[in-house]
Amino acid sequence: MKKLFSLLLLIVGVYSSTFAQSSWVQEHYTKKDVYITMRDGVKLFTSIYTPKDASAKTKYPMMMQRTCYSIAPYGEGKYPGSLGPSKYMMNEGYIFVYQDVRGRYKSEGTWTNMTPVIDNKKGKTDVDEGSDTYDTIDWLVKNVQFNNGRVGQWGISYPGFYTAAGILSNHPALKASSPQAPISDFFFDDFHHNGALLESYFFTYPVFGVQKKDTTSKAWYTSQMFNAGTKDGYQFLLDMGPLSNADKYYKDNFYWQETINHPSYDEFWQKRGLLKHYNKVKPAVMLVGGWFDAEDLTGPLAIYKTIEKKDPSAYNTIVMGPFGHGRWSRETGHTMHSNVYFGDSIATFYQTNIEQKFFNHFLKGNGDKNSGLPEAYMFNTGSKEWKTFDKWPSPAAAHVKFYLNNDGKLASTAPAAQGSVSYVSDPLKPVPYTEDNSTTMGFTPHNYMSEDQRFAGRRPDVLVYQTDVLTEDMTLGGEIMANLKIASTTTDADFFVKLIDVYPPNEPNNPYMPNKSIILSNYQQMVRSEIMPARFRKSFEKPEALVANQKTDVNFRLQDVLHTFKKGHRIMIQVQSTAFPLFARNPQKFVDNPYKAAESDYIKATETVYNDSFIDVEVLK
Repeated sequence: MKKLFSLLLLIVGVYSSTFAQSSWVQEHYTKKDVYITMRDGVKLFTSIYTPKDASAKTKYPMMMQRTCYSIAPYGEGKYPGSLGPSKYMMNEGYIFVYQDVRGRYKSEGTWTNMTPVIDNKKGKTDVDEGSDTYDTIDWLVKNVQFNNGRVGQWGISYPGFYTAAGILSNHPALKASSPQAPISDFFFDDFHHNGALLESYFFTYPVFGVQKKDTTSKAWYTSQMFNAGTKDGYQFLLDMGPLSNADKYYKDNFYWQETINHPSYDEFWQKRGLLKHYNKVKPAVMLVGGWFDAEDLTGPLAIYKTIEKKDPSAYNTIVMGPFGHGRWSRETGHTMHSNVYFGDSIATFYQTNIEQKFFNHFLKGNGDKNSGLPEAYMFNTGSKEWKTFDKWPSPAAAHVKFYLNNDGKLASTAPAAQGSVSYVSDPLKPVPYTEDNSTTMGFTPHNYMSEDQRFAGRRPDVLVYQTDVLTEDMTLGGEIMANLKIASTTTDADFFVKLIDVYPPNEPNNPYMPNKSIILSNYQQMVRSEIMPARFRKSFEKPEALVANQKTDVNFRLQDVLHTFKKGHRIMIQVQSTAFPLFARNPQKFVDNPYKAAESDYIKATETVYNDSFIDVEVLK
């Protein structure tokens, strides 16, 4: 139990150093703990760290992070191991502000997962994360000594969501905002992908679904964590059976109950989404994400594109690096994801040449739009180098269709005659999403986003299509659309599509591989993937059953990519219907609420993919 709790805290970003005394921070900063009263009277606990040399002549901007994950260590005599987004900004000097959001730890109020946005607030009782951000900033600029009147906000993951929601505060002192790995909509990111539930998050629900009884400096939800009695999450969740059996663990967990009682994109989820609320954007914005972020890849891309569309005049930029979830926040030296090596000191490059430059310009500099940074700073995960773009996706990209030929070829020309390939999908024997069972019990399965896919492609319930060996480099840069033409012998199905880089037979291992038993010879590196429940093919609000044995379109977007498939490599597409326990199993019989399906509803199905199916990609010359 305690081991699991420690793991959860580590992964969500509350590192052990946070709880330790730091002589350096204490020598250079003064700490003050305050309660800031929101417009509805709720008080939010806030810690303020001010450089000791701050004065009327030496004023500093403020950097704020709001979080649901605790702002420990608590107490004015206790200091964290570090402050701010990086040691470089900490050393340079800012006033750093941390706040427990309402309903969490030492703050008052009731906790809500992704607080619904209220655009037109009519009174003091209409509150959301935007109003809490506004009220906090307003108090800070008026009450914190020696601030220069400028505020920046940043955060990763859930704190990234609070940063993204904070943009909507419209406080004039908020000059720079960097949502990093933010959630933009829980139905399409983080807990769901296109409405498909991430069952891999099953063990995290105590963190998000238990209300505390009073203000506290300690986690109150640990009593609802349970000992699974195994380290094999695949087997545990398979043995648990239908999700309806989960009530034995989470009958009183409010977030689990909210999730299983809202299986479609109804008002509950819609009012929690951020995207429709971005109209006029006042602060400078820099979205940050990782190409291999197993939690929140969708959020940075979706928010960036939405602001671009709704407010073209805004200062709105995006950074995507070769990282897993939040891994740009700490340097590892040799930058790895799973078994793939991308170079050295890439997090340091980001922190010093991108992040620090952004905040310095808007909080300490003249704050105009000439920041010296590009519109898009994107890492090419195939050529393993940073690229800059004036716009993303690049208008110079050309659309190319790869057809899923029934002979297993991934072809750039449409088939001359109709053909198809079929497989049997059995939800009682689902395809694993990973070979590494040690990752199936944690907070999130980080490594699968670039893992070797040979284990899946060799199963009879996974279709494999690939090009011939490439005779020249091919760079995919931009959006990806899967346009599947399918038929099913039953009334519901999921389709999981993977874009894969197949290495040549003579590919040597890199010297930093964590698992020496893995070989990169013929390695099938997953570059991108996404799932789509066929029930949502026409509408996420109104699911619709498949007509058995009828050819049907199932079209959906995979997230963006910037990846050069090198000469000598192949491009591969894999199609399957399960990826367990990453995603909950579709019963494959259409029911109103698949989360409450009976065991008898889980049935085998034969899935057919026709050869006029294609993957639409954008290619950069």
